[in-house]
Amino acid sequence: MVGPVMRTILSFAALFLSVILLQLSTGGVGPLDALSGTVLGFDNRQIGLLGSAHFFGFLIGCWWTPRLMGRVGHSRAFAVCTALGAMGILGHTLVENPYAWAGMRIASGLCVAGCYTVIEAWLNAKVTNENRGRTSGLYRIADTSASLVAQLLIAVLPPAHYLSYNLLAILCCATLLPLMMTRASQPEMPAAPRLRPGLAWRCSPLGVIGVIVSALSGASFRMVGPIYGQEVGLMVDQIAFFLAAYVLGGALAQYPVGWLADKFDRRWVLIWLSVTSILSCAISLPASTGGTLAIMSSAAIFGLTTVPIFSVSAAHANDFATSEERVELSAALMFFYAVGAIAAPLVASFLIEGFGPAALFSFIAAGHVGLIVFGLARMRARRAPSERTRYVYAPRTSFTIGKLLKRAREGRQ
Repeated sequence: MVGPVMRTILSFAALFLSVILLQLSTGGVGPLDALSGTVLGFDNRQIGLLGSAHFFGFLIGCWWTPRLMGRVGHSRAFAVCTALGAMGILGHTLVENPYAWAGMRIASGLCVAGCYTVIEAWLNAKVTNENRGRTSGLYRIADTSASLVAQLLIAVLPPAHYLSYNLLAILCCATLLPLMMTRASQPEMPAAPRLRPGLAWRCSPLGVIGVIVSALSGASFRMVGPIYGQEVGLMVDQIAFFLAAYVLGGALAQYPVGWLADKFDRRWVLIWLSVTSILSCAISLPASTGGTLAIMSSAAIFGLTTVPIFSVSAAHANDFATSEERVELSAALMFFYAVGAIAAPLVASFLIEGFGPAALFSFIAAGHVGLIVFGLARMRARRAPSERTRYVYAPRTSFTIGKLLKRAREGRQ
């Protein structure tokens, strides 16, 4: 007899497989570009520009894809976004210019946001109240596991080599196959969520600052981290494990941090996460000269302390929103995350260029100092809410993820 978890996996197998293939292809482009840029003689600022371009494309994709789905449907919109992603990856083999590569990274960033928008809209339309919790949990497992493997891929992909980009492009094209071959009918066209950044600030200024600092930490580390790894003497395969340790640390932190965020005032949880983030930045500096194991351990601790900040910030903001506002609030928080992620890699790369690799963690630590100060100020401005939503791990994937998480936040399965 097939159990409920297996039934859920079988029901959404095509969507989960597309998520895995999408992460494997696009998740490997960022670190590969950083390493390839170094080989080709790009300076640190140009490599940082590539990371910023990715998130600029991501922001465009988040806004544009729901409207594209409304015109051509889920399957065709998915095909368009995947084609743009494959073209952006393959274009790397045609020209060795950082500004041309930045344009290609806009295409790959749009692909990520667009494909996730379609997948999450499809999931949201097909789940039922009985399997919503299992579906969202399995979806997050598939996404996180594939992200972890994507970082490890660069250990076997030679930088600045056509073979590496061709392999990632093949994986990107393969993302099409599960959805194109499924016999399940595509759902009704979703209404595009309105983008209201002011709603997020009205509900929770601290939530907004929290997601921006989360973007500062995550985007800087994932897009510029390979530069740091090379500067402190890591080999290419070691950089892959360095980035994977960060992803693994962030994944392991979700359950304990979620328990704390549901039990205590979430503002204090955010403040203490930032305190520990500053400590993890401070640990990273001496660890850079302490050998490979010390560097890997510092990356895992950094992920453990910084990755949950987005979900805690989102949960805190949702505490002040009505049920009807939560989908648009999720889109607004994603907008602020994308804006922060656009700026962070470029600023971090300028600082590394001017002050050396230690500037990466000094920059991130400064952001967390700001979050601590702002959090303490907000605690004086108003009390904690009397009723709170459930903590939910919130993937940073698209403007439509709020529809999938809304019932889980409100305690409904």
